[in-house]
Amino acid sequence: MKRGFLALTIVAAFLVVGWAITPAPVAAKTITIGLNIPLTGDIPKVGESSKYAAQMWLEDIKKAGGIKVGGKTYKVALAIEDNESKADSAVSVATKLITEDGVLAIVGPQASKQAVPAGEVCNNYKTPMISPWSTNPATTKDRPYVFRGCFLDSFQGPVVSNFVTQEFGFKKAAVLYDVASDYPKGLAEFFKKAWEKLHGPGSVVAYESFTTKDTDFSSQLTKIIKSGAQFLFLPQYYNEVPLIVQQAHALGWKKPIVGSDSWGSPETVKLCGKDCYGSFFCTHYAAAGAKGATKAFIDRYKAKYGYVPDDVAALTWDSLHVIQKAIESCGKLTGKVKKDREAVRNAMAKIKNFKGITGNMTFTEEGDPIKCAVIVKISDKGEYRFYKSVCP
Repeated sequence: MKRGFLALTIVAAFLVVGWAITPAPVAAKTITIGLNIPLTGDIPKVGESSKYAAQMWLEDIKKAGGIKVGGKTYKVALAIEDNESKADSAVSVATKLITEDGVLAIVGPQASKQAVPAGEVCNNYKTPMISPWSTNPATTKDRPYVFRGCFLDSFQGPVVSNFVTQEFGFKKAAVLYDVASDYPKGLAEFFKKAWEKLHGPGSVVAYESFTTKDTDFSSQLTKIIKSGAQFLFLPQYYNEVPLIVQQAHALGWKKPIVGSDSWGSPETVKLCGKDCYGSFFCTHYAAAGAKGATKAFIDRYKAKYGYVPDDVAALTWDSLHVIQKAIESCGKLTGKVKKDREAVRNAMAKIKNFKGITGNMTFTEEGDPIKCAVIVKISDKGEYRFYKSVCP
C-alpha cells in the first residue's frame, strides 16, 4: 500500500513539474471559485447558508452558459471546503484552495476568527479573497488582495451606541463578550469607545467577558444586574445568544438586550424563542418587508431550502456577484492563474456603486465597502423586521 502510494506521489510530482514547464493555454476552460466556510464546528448554520447562496449563484451562471470575459465564455465551478469554524483549519483550507485547486478567487471565511488569519494567507499568495461577514478591521488592513462585503466593527460599534442613545435615552451600558474570539472582542471594544465618547468615562458600568464554549454566565450576569446598567450589549453568535439571554432573564434581568449582526441567523430566535422577542440588533439587511431583488432572493431561497435566508446568505450572494463583476470587467483571462488573480483583484478594487441585495457598495482603498447598516427588531412572531437604516 505504501509502495503504491509512493508511486502515485512520484507521478503526481512529475505532472506538477511537467505543468510548470509546459506553456499555459491561452485561457482556462473553467473558472474555479473557492468557498472557505464553516460547515461543521460551532457555527455550521453560517456555512450552510453560505453554501446554499453559492449554489443558487452557480445555478444562474450555468443557465447563462458561464461567465463572459473579453468575448469568451468560461464555465464556472465551486470548490467548497469546510474550515470547521477553526482558525488553523481556515488557514489550511485557504492554502489548499490556492495551491492545489487553483482557484481564481475565494469567498470566505465568514467569521473574523477565521477570516483574519486566512486573509493573511490569501494576501501572501496574491489571491483575491472577499469575506462576506467578517467585520473586524484586521481582516483587510494592509492586505490589498482581501476585501469584505459587510460594514466594519468600527462602524457598527458607533451605530449601536447612537441608536440606543437616541431610541432609549440611556446613559449606562453593560457589555458581555467572548474575550477569546476576534469578532465579539473587537466589536465590544469599538462599542465601549463610542459609548464613552457620548456619555463619558465610566458610562460602561459593566464590561464582562467569558471564554469560547463557556455555558454558565451567572457570575458575569449577576455583576451586570448589580451595576445599574440600563441595557446589555451582547455581540455574540447565534449559538451563544439564547443561552445568555435566557440565563439573564432567569436571574431577574428585565431591561433591553441589544445585539449585533451576528444575531442575524434564524437559529437565534429559533433557539431563544420569546426571550428574544422585542430585542433590537444591528445587521446588514432585514428579510421581513424586503422588496425588489432582495425579496426575489429571499423568496427563491425559502422555496428551495425551506427557511428565510440570514444575512450571511445575502452577503455571500452579494460577494459572489462582486467577484463575478470583477471577472467580467478584468479585460481578459490569460490562463496563467497568478496573472489572472491580479487582474481580478485590480478590477474588484475599482468597483463603485455596486447594487447588492444588502445595499450599494463602493470599495475603499482598504477593500472595505461604504454601505449602510440596518437596525432590526425581533417581532412577537419571531420575525426580523426592518426598524431603521443608518448610513455612514
